[in-house]
Amino acid sequence: MDTYKTISFSEAVEGNAYPGRGIVVGMTPDAGKAVAAYFIMGRSENSRNRVFTVKNGVVYTEPFDIAKLEDPSLIIYAAVRQHNNHLVVTNGNQTDTVVEDLVKGGSFYHALESRCFEPDAPNFTPRISAELEFDEKAGFKYRMSILKSADAEGSACNRFGYDYAPIAGLGHFIHTYEHDGNPLPTFSGEPTRVEIKNDIDDFANEIWNSLNEDNKISLYVKYVDLATGEAESRLFNKHSK
Repeated sequence: MDTYKTISFSEAVEGNAYPGRGIVVGMTPDAGKAVAAYFIMGRSENSRNRVFTVKNGVVYTEPFDIAKLEDPSLIIYAAVRQHNNHLVVTNGNQTDTVVEDLVKGGSFYHALESRCFEPDAPNFTPRISAELEFDEKAGFKYRMSILKSADAEGSACNRFGYDYAPIAGLGHFIHTYEHDGNPLPTFSGEPTRVEIKNDIDDFANEIWNSLNEDNKISLYVKYVDLATGEAESRLFNKHSK
């Protein structure tokens, strides 16, 4: 097995109808920009009844048709938030947990110690999270986490954290499920090494077009210029408000 093998995002999800929710973080090949992407997918009507919206710089999941909204507890949340030089991306309301801890002088991992996998037996969906940290002296770095059930009964939570030194052209991709199934099999192993592209539209379109047409719901991609701090983003919704 090649430890350093890197594949395209499209190869990473090829033939996989349901990787679930996913986060990609990395650096462009020209080493000029930090990259973060988050997508959601869904099988049930409740999960598919969502869109991404951006309000005051925060990316939220929201119901597309409020009349069809059932249980909002695990599907409506702030997915992407900024606090000072920290950009936080997660698949649930642990986004707020991390930001609130950062405000108090805490840290990404400290905040996640208070959280666990989602209480949606029998799937016990993992909580996946990422933090991009920008520092004028130390430079850009990022970390990722997955909190998942230790067994099929959800009796304990296993916690995995990954700290990365950014490499030009390299990204790391983590998602909630290995593939479709009943119950859904939890993601296993380390985040997948994937190729990042210099152009935000090229990369955003690759992600969106690679996801299963029936199950994909929304995608948000953000590029941050490491020299100027200027950011640009792209947002895709299967449903248009």
